Amino acid sequence: MDQRQTAAEAGVLASEQVFPDRAIGAVWEPVRARCYAAAGAYLGFTDELDAAEAAGTPIADGPARADALVRQLTDAARGVDEFYHAHSAGLAEAARVRGAVPQLLAQVRTEAERALAAAESSGYGSYPSVAAGVRRLNDDLITASAVDPSTSVAAARTAAAAVQQATKELSDALAQAPSRAGAATNAISSVTTRLAAVRNRADALGPAYSALLREFNAASSADLTNNERESRRDIDAADAALVRARVAAAEHDPETALDLTATARQHLAEAEQLVDAVTRRLELLRGVRADPEAQARTVRFRLRDAQMLAVDRGLVAEWGSVLDAQAERLERITSGLTGRHPDYWAYVSELDTVATFIAGVVERMRKHEKK
Repeated sequence: MDQRQTAAEAGVLASEQVFPDRAIGAVWEPVRARCYAAAGAYLGFTDELDAAEAAGTPIADGPARADALVRQLTDAARGVDEFYHAHSAGLAEAARVRGAVPQLLAQVRTEAERALAAAESSGYGSYPSVAAGVRRLNDDLITASAVDPSTSVAAARTAAAAVQQATKELSDALAQAPSRAGAATNAISSVTTRLAAVRNRADALGPAYSALLREFNAASSADLTNNERESRRDIDAADAALVRARVAAAEHDPETALDLTATARQHLAEAEQLVDAVTRRLELLRGVRADPEAQARTVRFRLRDAQMLAVDRGLVAEWGSVLDAQAERLERITSGLTGRHPDYWAYVSELDTVATFIAGVVERMRKHEKK
């Protein structure tokens, strides 16, 4: 029983270290307790036997107690066997994993040292991605060296995985490094072209904003007041980032150049949005002025569809009055277009609000149908 218990406990210890989430120790504990109880009874009985033999006196109920003790030992040994057979695959797997951890650490350390040597001799050590990869890998190697795989299997495996990941990232950075210079050159050229295009588009913003003020109610463009200034600021910021990118590329730092071109692109995208907001607003309002009823007709059509859906699904009691209220709301909106310079932007915004509300009602009615 003692030999079986020792073998099982070794497997349980490995499992607790390697696969703590399996909680095999909690399953083993009552089995182990029966073994200790049987062993304690055995030792106590043998002490009595030795004392009785020395004194030359018999032990009361000796044969019966001996038989009971044998049964207790047999039951405890059987419990160990049943436990081991039930969990043998998992225990063996844990033992294999724990036994392989030192070899795993040695292997990942060898691969890491090879990657560090490649970085040192590559000529790309100054690239930010390579330098960062070297720093992280060295840090992870230090952490792995501080772990004792014989007592901290989970920590050792975690450390080995971190070293593996850092080695891969450094190797990837080294593999991509030779193409960075060409990529930076292409990016700088592309952003230069885009910058010129955005500047040309921005030239139309001022006239478009003036037309908005001249042709439409001032409220129709109140939210666009700062677009020209802000777009110019974004264009200038893109230009400055592009200049720094060219300097970085000239200093053989293409990765920094690529980061700066990405920054320039972001500024240009923001500038384009600001410019387009003005020119599209002018185009939209002119279209609404030419045919104010066009958008209202579209919303009324959606409203009629929603009302028909309510009828078809038997939901008039729930949604009929809600949709009727939107019809009245539409009438109020269209009747508000008065004066020499009606607020067409408020008109469009209110129609969009009604359309969004109707779409929400339709969605809820369809969900109701699915239920």
